[in-house]
Amino acid sequence: MTTSTRGAAKAPAVLVLEDGRIFRGRAYGAVGETFGEAVFSTGMTGYQETLTDPSYHRQVVVMTAPHVGNTGVNDEDPESSRIWVSGYVVRDPARIPSNWRSQRSLDEELAKQGVVGICGIDTRALTRHLRERGAMRVGIFSGQAWTGVRDEALLAKVQASPQMKGANLSAEVATKEAYVVPAIGEKKFTVAAVDLGIKGMTPHRMAERGIEVHVLPATAGVEDIQAVNPDGVFFSNGPGDPATADHAVSVMQGVLERKIPLFGICFGNQILGRALGFGTYKLKYGHRGINQPVQDRTTGKVEITAHNHGFAVDAPLDKVSETPYGRAEVSHVCLNDNVVEGLQLLDQPAFSVQYHPEAAAGPHDAAYLFDRFVSLMEAERA
Repeated sequence: MTTSTRGAAKAPAVLVLEDGRIFRGRAYGAVGETFGEAVFSTGMTGYQETLTDPSYHRQVVVMTAPHVGNTGVNDEDPESSRIWVSGYVVRDPARIPSNWRSQRSLDEELAKQGVVGICGIDTRALTRHLRERGAMRVGIFSGQAWTGVRDEALLAKVQASPQMKGANLSAEVATKEAYVVPAIGEKKFTVAAVDLGIKGMTPHRMAERGIEVHVLPATAGVEDIQAVNPDGVFFSNGPGDPATADHAVSVMQGVLERKIPLFGICFGNQILGRALGFGTYKLKYGHRGINQPVQDRTTGKVEITAHNHGFAVDAPLDKVSETPYGRAEVSHVCLNDNVVEGLQLLDQPAFSVQYHPEAAAGPHDAAYLFDRFVSLMEAERA
């Protein structure tokens, strides 16, 4: 990504998809060029949490909500220390933010962090294109990166950029040093959390339940986990292709062998799937947004949930599977397309979900999953 500072907010810009479709608009945020995988998010709010979710690393996010930026940006809502999206696409950016918590505009924040964006394009047409053709590589060009350059040359740049399939990205977004999030109130449990791209609200949700969370780098091994002497182990969300995450799979298998209570979210769900012997595959355009319907098959309850995943676990929906660690079953399923949204072991304390129950941003329907994790640790202690 190459960028310059904001100052050409009305400068022309162009978005080029790898199949040759082109959208022309205006620069938004930083001016320059950027590349990534074009995906769309259906959330009508929560854009600040989306931008700072490490799972969006190397993705260009298209917002389906037409009006974006009206609540501005503050220093309380980020899910990590920086914006991770490679680029940002909106139809109608707010000219003036209006919210009592706002400290600056979204345009200013994007420019400050060097995120190249585009506005003033038909995001409905772009979203329909991605639904029909699938998520694909994209480039956004403005300023000197665009001026005088032929469309064919821009398309060649996009087609030369790396694909998401086969990308191993967790180590690029995870913490380099371990750190501790203390329990809020009385400490009841200790959890070792393997950071594959963790969101800040996730350890906070555990801390609210009296859990002291030791966040470990993605490179941590089973010995590093055991050194924490944990009551439970957590594997976080994160970017990239789970088929490349051999180290994380090996570490999780070590945890399963020791029968330590285990909970995984998003990428952690895919890691559990691989650890149990299931495959993973790339979805056509993925699930992204804060309004995805999921059924908890253990209770029959339907939840509205927050998602950000382009890959899924290939596990049978209609039967219990035998694995090296006992029987496993699909615990949650997406009601839109029957994609696997959760796994659980029946013979030892381990489960995972594909979506984001920490509700940052999004509904709180799935907050009970943290309580379920607590229950597993209580049962194991008893």
